[in-house]
Amino acid sequence: MTLTVVYGPIAAMLVEMFPTQIRYTSMSLPYHIGNGWFGGLLPTTAFALVAFKGDIYYGLWYPIIIALATFIIGTLFIKETKDNDIDADD
Repeated sequence: MTLTVVYGPIAAMLVEMFPTQIRYTSMSLPYHIGNGWFGGLLPTTAFALVAFKGDIYYGLWYPIIIALATFIIGTLFIKETKDNDIDADD
């Protein structure tokens, strides 16, 4: 249920952002890099931070910083796509 609420709007937004010729690559490459590197290394990085600092909650800073960076970058660089024609030849 929760994934549907998150991934539905993301998929619609990504389809509107890229022209048809490069849409699949433009959507899948950042998705897999983000999930693979940032999500896949989350347990290792969080454990390393906890081991380094000795505080069991210190590992929570990694996902918090990644979420804040994503929000800031998304707010600054992602344009509104409401009036874009997704079938137009670019």
